[in-house]
Order: sequence, then C-alpha cells, then structure tokens
Amino acid sequence: MSVSGADAAPADRDPGLQPERTRLAWRRTTLSGTVVAVLAAKTALHGGASPVSVLAAALCCVFWLAFLRIAHGRITTLAAANRPRALTPPHAAAATLCMLALAVCGAFLVL
Repeated sequence: MSVSGADAAPADRDPGLQPERTRLAWRRTTLSGTVVAVLAAKTALHGGASPVSVLAAALCCVFWLAFLRIAHGRITTLAAANRPRALTPPHAAAATLCMLALAVCGAFLVL
C-alpha cells in the first residue's frame, strides 16, 4: 500500500499554542484600551470639566465598549474551536478603527 498525495488523508493541523497566544494578545489590547478609557475619564473630570473634555471622554468609553464587544467575540471564538475561523475583514477594520479612535480621543484630552 503506497501513500501518495492523492491517497493520503489530510493530517489534522496541530495549532500548538497559537490560539492561546492570540487570545492573550486580544486580552492585552483590551486591557490597554481600558487603561486609556479610565485615564481619559480621569483627565476629563480632573480640574474643571469642560463639555469638550467630557465629550472626548465619553467617546473614549464608546470606542472602548465597541472594541470590547469585538474582542470578546473573538476571544470566545478562539476558545471554542480547535481550528477557529479567520477574523473577517470588517471585524478587523472595526477593531483597528476603534483602537485608533480611542488613541486619538485620549491624545486630544492630554493635549
């Protein structure tokens, strides 16, 4: 019995620790966003709270919550399957835009 490319069954992929590393990366990014949102709220409320600073802090919280939803969905997907599906481009773009907007709002508060 010969084993050729056409006759052999495809071997199961051994993902190793890659899904766990990816879950941890999502958690670290979520933690970073949390720190930015908390510091933005603290900065906005420290001293005299102007309407612009409160709006920027509120936007930070909204972007953080949006990213948190995307990240939680991805973390649960990675934890649920041995071979999770790929992150779709719209979700990847939304996560990127949320983090960029969070950084811009946080920077606006500092400056």
